[in-house]
Amino acid sequence: MKITDVKAYVVVPEIPGMTDRERQWTFVQIETDEGITGWGEATNYPGGGSLLSAYTVRLMKDLLIGEDPANIERLWHKLYRQYTYLGARGLPTTAISGIDIALWDIKGKACGRPIYDLLGGRLYDGVRLYANGWFVNCTTPEQYAKAAQQIVATGHTAIKLDPFLEMLPYHTGYLNGQISAGGEELGCNIVAAIRAAVGPKIEILIDAHGHYNVPTAIRLANRLYTESKIEWFEEPVPPEGTDALRAVREQTQCRICVGERLFTRWDFLPILQQRLADYLMPDVVWTGGISELKKIATLAETYFIPISPHNAMGPLQVIAGSHVMLTTPNFYRLEYNVAAIAAYNSVLTAPINFQGNTVNIGHQPGLGVELDVDYLLGHLHPAWTM
Repeated sequence: MKITDVKAYVVVPEIPGMTDRERQWTFVQIETDEGITGWGEATNYPGGGSLLSAYTVRLMKDLLIGEDPANIERLWHKLYRQYTYLGARGLPTTAISGIDIALWDIKGKACGRPIYDLLGGRLYDGVRLYANGWFVNCTTPEQYAKAAQQIVATGHTAIKLDPFLEMLPYHTGYLNGQISAGGEELGCNIVAAIRAAVGPKIEILIDAHGHYNVPTAIRLANRLYTESKIEWFEEPVPPEGTDALRAVREQTQCRICVGERLFTRWDFLPILQQRLADYLMPDVVWTGGISELKKIATLAETYFIPISPHNAMGPLQVIAGSHVMLTTPNFYRLEYNVAAIAAYNSVLTAPINFQGNTVNIGHQPGLGVELDVDYLLGHLHPAWTM
């Protein structure tokens, strides 16, 4: 079998509270001379990340045409090493992720087996989830508390949010890493209201988005743990600040989670070696695909650190991550965006099987899902159609 074509589609999903300027999804399609087609995802944002990753996939096409798609490991390294002078971790690994996932889809279809079988087989019947995006249009503690009760009523036992609304403009910018007293108070009151509404058994995960300097991160983490018993404080400082992370880790009571903006096993190794986190959250569409997510999970297993993949992009991120996590002993939970379920399913020919706080992956070969090409073509981002 040989690869005959590689295509990228940048589409605008219809997600409540989001616009085309904020989010796009990039899908990768690999065709072969035996009529088997594989699908992958290379979504990234903000800053036009999904367009950049699609362009990078297009540039990688010439490196793939004529290759045997079964040689996933060799092709991964061929693409990765092509960009080592530029810096292979980040944008290149996002593009590689889409290609790698599509190659595994092809292999599974060629073998007639789901990808999780090729990775060693199931450990679990379903993939446990935690819910993000359940708080659309919430701005007050009362609104958050009501939304939390509603999502817990659907069967979820773990929910995530960033309650510090004042810091939303700094998701892509870092200045002094501080928050005002009023902004801190509102955020902590939101979490306290959620805890009061859902009770002590629901896990509340806090995403700090790397916004804070060391003393601010320490203060917020300890306050939220003391007042509301949060399960983790995620990305307390910017991802490049390993020494800062150590300082926060040494002075906080709550568990620390990092990893959505770390890329490949080489970025995760020092986090593990230095015991800087309690949970790791690699992203299957950023760090290098199914191949790399499995390696990171196995690496973390030797340190007895649980894996909880970051998952705020499109539907193939959910599906690809689920295949790997079904085979991962140290799996905790998989993130997903409740507000995006309809958007997930709109690009697929059959819906994802969400049931309460789990997603169930069937026995179909490859990823087990197909994308609706007509939908993709009808929802292309204007910049990509040009």
